Amino acid sequence: MEQLQGMDASFVAFEQRNAPMHIGSLLIYDPSTAPNGFVRFKDILRFFEDRMHLSKTMRQRLVKVPLNIDYPYWIEDPDFDLEYHVRHVALPKPGDWRQLCIQAARIFSRPLDLNRPPWEFTVVEGLDNIPGVPKGSFAMVTKVHHAAIDGMSGIDLMEAIHTLTPDTTPPPTPDTWKPDRIPNPVGLFAKGYARAWLNPIRQVGVAARATPGVFRAATGLIKGEFDLGAAIRAPKTRFNVKVSPHRVVEGRSFPLKNIKALRDLSEGAKVNDVFLTIIGGALNKYLTAKNDLPTTTMTAMAPISVRSEDEKNSMGNQVSAMIAPLGSHISDPVERLQYVHEETRKSKAMTNALGARQMTEASKVSPALFMALGARLYTQLGLANYTRSPINTVVTNVPGPPVPIYSSGARLVSMGGLLCLLDGVALGHVVQSYVDEATVGFTACREAMPDPEFYAQCLQESYEELMAAAGLEVEAAEQPVNAPARRKPAPKSKTGATKTTSKRQSPAKRKTARVKA
Repeated sequence: MEQLQGMDASFVAFEQRNAPMHIGSLLIYDPSTAPNGFVRFKDILRFFEDRMHLSKTMRQRLVKVPLNIDYPYWIEDPDFDLEYHVRHVALPKPGDWRQLCIQAARIFSRPLDLNRPPWEFTVVEGLDNIPGVPKGSFAMVTKVHHAAIDGMSGIDLMEAIHTLTPDTTPPPTPDTWKPDRIPNPVGLFAKGYARAWLNPIRQVGVAARATPGVFRAATGLIKGEFDLGAAIRAPKTRFNVKVSPHRVVEGRSFPLKNIKALRDLSEGAKVNDVFLTIIGGALNKYLTAKNDLPTTTMTAMAPISVRSEDEKNSMGNQVSAMIAPLGSHISDPVERLQYVHEETRKSKAMTNALGARQMTEASKVSPALFMALGARLYTQLGLANYTRSPINTVVTNVPGPPVPIYSSGARLVSMGGLLCLLDGVALGHVVQSYVDEATVGFTACREAMPDPEFYAQCLQESYEELMAAAGLEVEAAEQPVNAPARRKPAPKSKTGATKTTSKRQSPAKRKTARVKA
């Protein structure tokens, strides 16, 4: 039996019907590489069953402390049933990309059963009309509660259910797993009550360890090395409201070599700066078409992993975060990249001064009862509709495998991330790399973004404007599988950057009207 830490417990406390706290992926596989040239559902079940012991996440469930007086515990589930967690559906004809996204959104919007191990994988067959995806391929929509994993431990879970070759031979490691007995609620309450009295002592210790970081941050603010402006100037947008229970998912993939080449537009820029710039440009286009673009920059919360090497295979979250301005108010792509690069440099300096690890440790002494009550009241009172969030969206960057991987012998063709949403944050992005491509996948509340195809096109156009500014060609193979017909390119300025004019915006408005219709 292992107790959750503060940040992990917060994701359990934040769990609401309209905002389930799970994250996941949309994975597409080509079964032609499997030993028999095809994969049956029972092959997937057998493959997973042989590898259950390679991941702690798969067979552990939560046990809550009565009255939420203390953090929940993980136990080995005595009633574990693999066939409950791995499901099987098929798309109706024609089996295209839009149908897959709709199905994935429906699956992802449903909360997990927290009385069982908090994960579900749904195998989706019938992918017969997606250009660039081999006919007969299948997808897998994964859902794992955020209390169990963060982005990096999610990669560890991926390693447990994938191999480096199509070989499906069971691993030689013996499975010594044993189920636990469900603990007595009275004993849990008594233990939690005692811990609640000791919590102030732990809080004093955390505050003492955090003091040097606070001093460094205050010194940096006085010297002007960084500022708190980004954290207090996030504008109110359509994405900063109470979320509905309904979701949409979509995304775009780009060649990783091009993303790396785009860094040259701003000296010292990182790959993450390029992605933030693409997302900032997409938000500029999307909200301009809605006549809803803020005059100041929108900001994103960018998680930072603080997981050490000896915590690689552990469950839960070892993350901190920084505020990343997106430059959404800047139409010129090069100016936006330079702005994002400079602002993220300041944000990183601020996070480093405070100490990313200490920020994570501070979450471990948050009172469990007040955390649960606060999360419930925040949702029930709809406070997100009346308060201003310090962020407008989330952008998390998760490095994936640099080589092809296989599950049940089927080669993974592409992967994109899915993200949980909170009241006040109705749009989230996952940047995920795999082999030689990088995908920007997004999850949004359907009420806040009823037209995800249009936003996906805005991501594509934002990327193409950066490519044009760098003098790079967009290859024909980069045409998205679900993209509408290309628009005519916008006029160029003398510097080679794409101009954003009222004429440029009107086609986007027409596109929005077509999507709504």
